[in-house]
Amino acid sequence: MSLTEKPGLRPYLPEDAQIAAAIFIAAIEQLTEDDYSEAQQEAWASVADDDAKFAARLASQLTLIATLGGAPVGFASLKGADHIDMLYVHPDFTRRGVATSLIDALEKLAGARGAQALTVDASDNAAEFFTRRGYVATQRNTVTINGEWLANTSMKKTLADSAAPGADQ
Repeated sequence: MSLTEKPGLRPYLPEDAQIAAAIFIAAIEQLTEDDYSEAQQEAWASVADDDAKFAARLASQLTLIATLGGAPVGFASLKGADHIDMLYVHPDFTRRGVATSLIDALEKLAGARGAQALTVDASDNAAEFFTRRGYVATQRNTVTINGEWLANTSMKKTLADSAAPGADQ
């Protein structure tokens, strides 16, 4: 696969649960060390320890899988019509347009679902990515996962053309 290959996107399938969990864990372990302690990373990654619960979370949302060369390299999920719940890219495939492709697609899908804006609770290492995409910080948060406190930032982006196609006719 070339470095310029555009990621493919497809809907999440039940058989993707294990690879999505592996991407989730690898991204936390390798991409968040500057922002979170080892104990915080372990607590965060433990969310994927319960295979069935993690798979059910992905299946209950509009989840997209990003692929390069046909292999899953990242995923993102939209909770309801207007909240980005998860965005994770395998560390070996960052800076290749994977996260951008996933969020572009979620923004379009949210707009088609009638969302006026999208929100996300961005981890400290993801906040800059969302800022570059026009998301604005609205609130600083602390969440507890398995006894560890983790900080994140609630962010919001108004969707420019949020009307569903044909809605104004």
